[in-house]
Amino acid sequence: MVTVVPVELADAALAAEVVEGLAQVEDGLRDAARAGHDLLDETSAYLINAGGKRFRATLVLLAAQFGNPRDPRIVPAAVAIELTHLATLYHDDVMDEADVRRGSESANARWTNSLAILTGDFLFARASKILADLGPEAVRIQAETFSRLVTGQIEETVGPRPGQDALEHYMSVITGKTASLIATAGQFGAMFAGAPDGVAARIAPACAAIGVAWQLSDDILDVASDSEQSGKTPGTDLREGVRTLPVLHALRSAGPRDARLVGLLNDGDLTDDAQRTEALALLRAHPAMEMARRDLRDWVDRARTEILALPDVAARGAFEGLCDFVIERTG
Repeated sequence: MVTVVPVELADAALAAEVVEGLAQVEDGLRDAARAGHDLLDETSAYLINAGGKRFRATLVLLAAQFGNPRDPRIVPAAVAIELTHLATLYHDDVMDEADVRRGSESANARWTNSLAILTGDFLFARASKILADLGPEAVRIQAETFSRLVTGQIEETVGPRPGQDALEHYMSVITGKTASLIATAGQFGAMFAGAPDGVAARIAPACAAIGVAWQLSDDILDVASDSEQSGKTPGTDLREGVRTLPVLHALRSAGPRDARLVGLLNDGDLTDDAQRTEALALLRAHPAMEMARRDLRDWVDRARTEILALPDVAARGAFEGLCDFVIERTG
């Protein structure tokens, strides 16, 4: 598999260094997936071979640029972060009863739910072993991160508490389930590179905010884009019954003229192509879309505030470029 940097890097030397690091991460992932058991070897390597952006590993490598990016702990830390992410995907597909992951049959569909769960557990264990070799602080941070990940997943599974605002609940889910591991990616990169005091303290919240913003941009694209722009069929979240940011804003701010949209979102059959197409058209014309875009800009601004306080090296420009891209991808 060709390693592709998931963000555009204007600095050629930085781009080359990140590409080299990602190739080493790829080798590390394949080594970690070897279990010495034929079936587990196959299931563990399945999602690795399916590809992916390696976004979290890239953030580790970029954050390491604020210190010594050649520190031998950087690549293992990036591998551990990616293994943790991959493990969650195996578990997510079981909980979501998914049939497809990264354009291929999901592991639970190809084998069984039990094998998918056990494979995820195995990858978590491999990540923990790598981090144990990196020291107790790495283990502590990963444990706290994993706790937030699981809490966010449980919040999503259970739904809002009685009286809890649905939009507030959704943001809590994202910051736990999605942003926590992305924040740790940046923290590990700076920490293991020996970056100056305060850099990791800014990198982590910057990466968390980027993670939230990326999810919100996905939410907007699912409503606003065509399939060529987003790479997936518009309305996928609607069809699957997932209430994302634009939907939550529309329901929260609905007035008398929004009765049809509210009816479709609450009681319609959005697996039906005609109803889903109508709901998409009404959502696209609703002020909820601008509310969602405003939230997206707010989170990008949070990230940018932290990033601009970092040392002025090429990696800072890459982080700034990532902020720009998250905004630009939603049009």
